[in-house]
Amino acid sequence: MDTQQLWARFQALWANLDQHPWVSAFLGLIVLVSIALIAGYIARIIILRVSKILGRQPALHWVNNLREHKVFHRLAQLTPSLMVQFGRNLVPDLSDNGRHFLGNLALAVTIFVLTRVTSALLDALLDIYSRTNYAKTRPIKGYIQLSQMLLYVFSAIIIVATLIDRSPMLLLSGLGAMSAVILLVYKDTLLSFVASVQLTSNDLLRVGDWIEMPQVGADGDVIDITLHTVKVQNFDKTIVSIPTWRLMSESFKNWRGMQQSGGRRIKRSLFIDANDVSFLTDEQEQRLEQVRLLSDYLARKKAELKSWNEAQGNVAALSANRRRMTNIGTFRAYALAYLKSHAEIQPNMTCMVRQLQTTAQGVPLEVYCFTRTTVWGEYEQIQGDIFDYLLAVMPEFGLSVYQQPSGNDLRNGLLNKIKAPLVVSAETAEAEA
Repeated sequence: MDTQQLWARFQALWANLDQHPWVSAFLGLIVLVSIALIAGYIARIIILRVSKILGRQPALHWVNNLREHKVFHRLAQLTPSLMVQFGRNLVPDLSDNGRHFLGNLALAVTIFVLTRVTSALLDALLDIYSRTNYAKTRPIKGYIQLSQMLLYVFSAIIIVATLIDRSPMLLLSGLGAMSAVILLVYKDTLLSFVASVQLTSNDLLRVGDWIEMPQVGADGDVIDITLHTVKVQNFDKTIVSIPTWRLMSESFKNWRGMQQSGGRRIKRSLFIDANDVSFLTDEQEQRLEQVRLLSDYLARKKAELKSWNEAQGNVAALSANRRRMTNIGTFRAYALAYLKSHAEIQPNMTCMVRQLQTTAQGVPLEVYCFTRTTVWGEYEQIQGDIFDYLLAVMPEFGLSVYQQPSGNDLRNGLLNKIKAPLVVSAETAEAEA
């Protein structure tokens, strides 16, 4: 069959088109869909170019967020479905049932595209909000995720109701009967949503907070707060995902208060050997009076003790009846004066050196103060320098740190006990000779 015969048959078919209405309806649908797709392509080019031009304006920088999340791209996709929906009446020889079904199908596609546009718009609004000052104290990512989830659920119901040509209320009533099953399936989602509301409204957690939750292995900075999980990057660079509802049902430590206060606490003890605790001799008092940080304390303390001892009369002549200064008390006063004069210790916060309950490891002297910085590395450096100095200065007061004996100490002590009688015996024999 050559080209002329094909053309002749086409002309005959076109002349008898009235006898085949489905052909005209089919051709009309092809023309309508083609025009709709071409119009959608043109609309996308126009909308994207206009949005690109608007995004270059400094006052309209938020338009770039909409472009990044393809809000305009998805918005242009509405054109084909809208044209099919409103142009279906122009298709010739299309039956009422076909026109009705085509309208429902186009409406379902329109609803689906609108849902995607709204979801992308919510993501873009989240990016815009994240640049504001409220984002750190009032994160809304969980609310956005919940809104998107509800949006897709209700859109799915409306789309199904549109395709089957039934009222959405009929499907919603069916969901009401399945509410128990829905609550069971979305239990974690509901718990997480309630927890997100409580965390946000009470300002219990922010992105960037250092939290500690040992029961889940979390000790680091919060990097993301979502509807279902809170991501924490530990200091070893591992990431822990904590269900949001667990942050309300269980306890966790937030170090934000420490960071905002401007000072970080030092609370560490020096265990002093109890065998070294004694009264200060006159020679030790004279030597310690030359210490700048102790001069005022010793002068005031000596005057106080002298007045008290004189008030006791002859009874104070006995050593047990007299008050005297001790080396551990003087060292405690020196350590406190040293902390108060330290340039890196916060003067407006609690600062003290206290003696705790004596233990089998010695007499603990606890240093309790706050540094001026909350930076971890700087804090550790300051704390290390303070205790390095206190450990080194303790022998000036006749004190030493208690240290449990090691295997070498026991071995050396046993050898000394064995050698001592041998040396004595050798010296005795030499003297007798």
